[in-house]
Amino acid sequence: TTSTGGESPPSANSNIVSAIESKITTGRSKKDAGDAAFKRGDVKGALRSYHEAVMYLSGVDRQVIANAKNIFDTGAPAALSDESKGEGKTEVDLILEKVYANMSACHIKQEKWKRALETADKALAKNPKNSKALFRKGKALGEMGLFVKAETALMEVKKISPAEEAIVDAEIARLRAVDNERQRAADKKMRG
Repeated sequence: TTSTGGESPPSANSNIVSAIESKITTGRSKKDAGDAAFKRGDVKGALRSYHEAVMYLSGVDRQVIANAKNIFDTGAPAALSDESKGEGKTEVDLILEKVYANMSACHIKQEKWKRALETADKALAKNPKNSKALFRKGKALGEMGLFVKAETALMEVKKISPAEEAIVDAEIARLRAVDNERQRAADKKMRG
């Protein structure tokens, strides 16, 4: 007998779901390894583990998970579910959000401001209310000399997480001092 339009044998369905679960498990363990390396002060090792986590998880998006579940449950791919339209978050989204925010912290430690900003933005794309990622974005913007944007991002952190107000105020004060020093140096250079 031949199989009809798009149906897969049950063993193929379970293999697909098993492969997805394996990727998620491996991605999670790579993230945990990155966290441990960061705590030990091994920033390069942490970044390596975080990059590996992203590689394992980047192809496992909501559409893939929804289709695999639908194939497994019904034998045929279905249209996007509510969860896969962005109304819910998958475990992959949550892990990637944390990985990107942590990568931003690593780049800040290395004073790679542009990379810190890029990875903070990727975390914020997963969750715009991630106060750690937003704080790191503000710090990176400030270090890049974009004080107005930095202050805007940092003020948003205070709205999202009022408990972090003292830390945010200290960072704004530090960035203002840096900006004032840059301005004085520029003025001095202009005067010759």
